[in-house]
Amino acid sequence: MSTVDVVTTERLGAVARITMRRAEVRNAQNTALILALDDAMRAAAADDAVRVIVLAGAGPSFSSGHDLKAVVGEEQADAWRKLRRTPEGRMKHERELYVEKCLAIYHLPKPTIAQVQGHCVAAGLMLAAMCDLIVAADDAVFSNPVLRMTGAGVELLVEPWELGVRKAKEFLWTGDALDAREAWRLGLVNRVVPRARLARETLALAERIALVPPVTASLVKESLNQTAALMGKEHAWRYHFMVHQFMHGTKTASDALKARKKSGSMKRMLAERDRPFAPASRRSR
Repeated sequence: MSTVDVVTTERLGAVARITMRRAEVRNAQNTALILALDDAMRAAAADDAVRVIVLAGAGPSFSSGHDLKAVVGEEQADAWRKLRRTPEGRMKHERELYVEKCLAIYHLPKPTIAQVQGHCVAAGLMLAAMCDLIVAADDAVFSNPVLRMTGAGVELLVEPWELGVRKAKEFLWTGDALDAREAWRLGLVNRVVPRARLARETLALAERIALVPPVTASLVKESLNQTAALMGKEHAWRYHFMVHQFMHGTKTASDALKARKKSGSMKRMLAERDRPFAPASRRSR
């Protein structure tokens, strides 16, 4: 096993299991985690002895999404966050650190499997969707509440391709979560297994896929990804990224950021913002 700060890589025969190690914050994705994950995934892809890559998250949850404290919160700014002081810098930050790192996983030449338990939220869902397959524990919960938080989703809008357009609209507009069984029914995940057997069942699937000759697996993956590209998947992602950037510059988004800072928490900000629009039964409380 090798360790690179917040990411570990285990070699399990022909399988490399790469695990995010920020369990104390539900594997919220800060700069250090994203860069370490990128290095680990590329290293596994370059290792001829590795045939399948499993992406996991330590602790109770796969990933709670982007680490908002690191991006817009109280933590000391790193070089990437400092870019966000201008619209051009913010676009560079999100394109190079979020979009390009995710697409690198999507286009890896080897089969990838996301091993998901607990919360898989917003950018956590985006990350899981970059993998070819998803095995979910029976306690997995998928959500993207970013529209409720006044953002235009995350950088890559994966939901129409994972859930279908009509369900994606409901999922994004309401911010409601999907449990593992519903996610399986909709085709977001391939298998649902008991939480206690998640690692074992994911590894067994990876080992079965590893029996396919590497060149065969790689070429068929590329062909399937090309099928999705011809259907417009990557064009749609590029379009949404620009929508996402535009939304950052709206008065709605800037007002929400100011209100969040003033209230001290996203939950309090949303409660105040939503009060005039709440059902009458709730407003009278």
